[in-house]
Amino acid sequence: MEKHTILGIHITNRMTRAQDVQKVFSEFGCNIRTRLGLHDVAKSACSPNGLILLEIVGKDAEIARMAKKLKAIKGVQIKKMVFTHP
Repeated sequence: MEKHTILGIHITNRMTRAQDVQKVFSEFGCNIRTRLGLHDVAKSACSPNGLILLEIVGKDAEIARMAKKLKAIKGVQIKKMVFTHP
């Protein structure tokens, strides 16, 4: 059975937390198939919060380790979605 695992990562105060989040992404870079970053942008300013969607591949234990490291960063929330199909 094949599956698609998506991690939704919400970051508050992203300007101060982005570096820590990026370190985790780099550590697990071979597990990241797709990355999409979203944040509000206006002419005068960027949103202090951001949302990143990751399509993750690899063993469940690796994915859990990555999520645990991200959750340990203050201001980071994680939601996991798993889609399976035969």
